Amino acid sequence: MDNLGNNMTLATSSVPAGNLGFLTVLHEPTGYVGGYLVTNAWGRPLEFRLSSTVQPNRVQQILYGDSLEPYLCGELIGKTLVEKASTPVIAIFTDHPAALELRRRFELPIALVPADGVPDKLVCHAQYPQDQPSARAILDRLGAFELTEPFVRVREAIAEARKLGIAGRGMSQAA
Repeated sequence: MDNLGNNMTLATSSVPAGNLGFLTVLHEPTGYVGGYLVTNAWGRPLEFRLSSTVQPNRVQQILYGDSLEPYLCGELIGKTLVEKASTPVIAIFTDHPAALELRRRFELPIALVPADGVPDKLVCHAQYPQDQPSARAILDRLGAFELTEPFVRVREAIAEARKLGIAGRGMSQAA
């Protein structure tokens, strides 16, 4: 409120709207583990989710064949992390190609961020080519946003959570 007792609000056009999801899945000798970070439009963390480690056995590897990694990354780990999150997002970005399979489960743009983080090189699921311009439009509205940096935070948070013995839990932070 200003000194006259009036409510003051920022013009909505000056405030980027929408939260973003950042999903990474690590394939390690002990199995696959995923992390999902939800940030506001400025990159501040709102929620973090961590999966338990998933280690497919040899029979599953044989039966799933080439579809194993997309199933694990997109449908099993990714879907579970996104569904358990309580903070809605307008788009999800991933750094793991197999996680694009997640797009079959959610009606929002999901894009693979290239290693160099260049938004023009975003890749989307082949069955959802409209996601690329949608994701680009969201990023254009946000302005300068370092796309690779949130994945660094997710990987570091996964490593730290392991040290603390935390797995398969969500951590929320008030915005």
